[in-house]
Amino acid sequence: MKNETVIILDFGGQYKQLIARRVREQNVYSVILPCDASIETIKAYNPIGIIFTGGPNAVYMPDSPMCSAQIYLLGIPMLGICYGMQLMCHMLGGKVESCVSSEYGQTQLELKNTGCPIFKELSGSQTVLMSHTDMVTKLPEGFISAANTASCLNAAVYDEKRSFYGVQFHPEVEETKRGKEILHNFLYEVCHASGDYSMDDYLKTTVDEVRAKIGNEKVILGLSGGVDSSVCAAILSKAIGEQLICIFVDHGFMRKNEGDEIESVFSKRDLKFVRVDASERFLSAISGISDPEKKRKTIGRLFVEVFEEQASKFNDAKFLAQGTIYPDVIESGANHTATIKSHHNVGGLPEHTRFSGIVEPLRGLFKDEVRNLGRLLGLPDFLVNRQPFPGPGLAIRIIGEITREKLDILRDADAIFREEMKRSRVKASQYFAVLTDLKSVGVMGDFRTYDYTVALRAVKTNDFMTCEYAPLSHKLLKKVSSRITNEVKGVNRIVYDITGKPPATIEWE
Repeated sequence: MKNETVIILDFGGQYKQLIARRVREQNVYSVILPCDASIETIKAYNPIGIIFTGGPNAVYMPDSPMCSAQIYLLGIPMLGICYGMQLMCHMLGGKVESCVSSEYGQTQLELKNTGCPIFKELSGSQTVLMSHTDMVTKLPEGFISAANTASCLNAAVYDEKRSFYGVQFHPEVEETKRGKEILHNFLYEVCHASGDYSMDDYLKTTVDEVRAKIGNEKVILGLSGGVDSSVCAAILSKAIGEQLICIFVDHGFMRKNEGDEIESVFSKRDLKFVRVDASERFLSAISGISDPEKKRKTIGRLFVEVFEEQASKFNDAKFLAQGTIYPDVIESGANHTATIKSHHNVGGLPEHTRFSGIVEPLRGLFKDEVRNLGRLLGLPDFLVNRQPFPGPGLAIRIIGEITREKLDILRDADAIFREEMKRSRVKASQYFAVLTDLKSVGVMGDFRTYDYTVALRAVKTNDFMTCEYAPLSHKLLKKVSSRITNEVKGVNRIVYDITGKPPATIEWE
């Protein structure tokens, strides 16, 4: 059964993915399309509603992003957000002008007693997030104003007869206190959604689709142990069992006990699990290399080489599986948006491959949905809640040349830090230890030492595009420092990184 769908038309707004996620949180399936998507493309989804995103442009400028004027003749309910509202009013005969006083940040919205469906059960003053320098000064024919702020007369407008709605603020963000209710009202009061989208439904539908596509053929998946590849393995295992061959290339740069933990989970699943211990090969390949980019490229090339060597042993496998998720598709320009990540094999097979098809069972999901699906499939918490971990692993959390001694030091220090962070229940999005290339003088007992400095990093972020450092207590830092310097041979100094992104990156290399 195909889910009811709401289309998010992207006009360059920074919150497009958040809007799509908020819709899905209401049990309604959403898909993001470029603003210039053809009417035929839009109609093919048979959408129950369309949402216009915000955007950085001014609708009255000649080069501003637009949609087809035919979209307003489809008879489909629409909600315009910020730029999306201005565009709707502009294209339907209203007027948009520059604000005398721009609005940024949380603002008080005053609802008018109009009976506007998207404000059902809401009244009076509401806290919303504004971010605009233009505003609608003249409404199109058939529209009425439903809300205002101190400096914006038309902060929410609607034409109930045509089911067109517009809000100058952002209901998708947490700063808009009742924003989820406003979106819920649009979906259920205006679009009359039935709420037929859930992870249970996605799992059943995807398993059926995989079985129909694969038949009796075999599938190879490169299993890294990350969230995406792990959930991909679990869902394929449920769909095709031992027709799935998971190749886990252990490059020797995993965190403490991580390789064994991955093997313990997937060697017991209904699939063929192949673990390749290539640690000596990788360590030899990067011996003497200190430049971080050269490390990455060397490890990346060798990883592909080892994977292909192992995959060649299964010549009867016709399909290649990948843990591609929906943000990968969006960021790779598949929707005509700017290409942010070029390293994903999205939408097709790698060049010079012997495989005849590709399987991407997570292609339509956001990261939080992937985690929920993993829980539904019975994966353990340490995999489902796994923090981002770079492909080259600890090799880029060791500054300078990589040696086995340094890897052992970092594994132990990192394990202690993560253990104490988990025990303290500090709220942080990502945390890890870094082995710097700095040695300094220390004193242990009656002896002078000359050992490494370990840096600790813990950050808070919503999207990993920017971050702030997590303000850990001195009590926690003291405990971690004491444990590492006492339990890890080769370390005599601990520092805590309090730099945000920007100016720093989350990783050190």
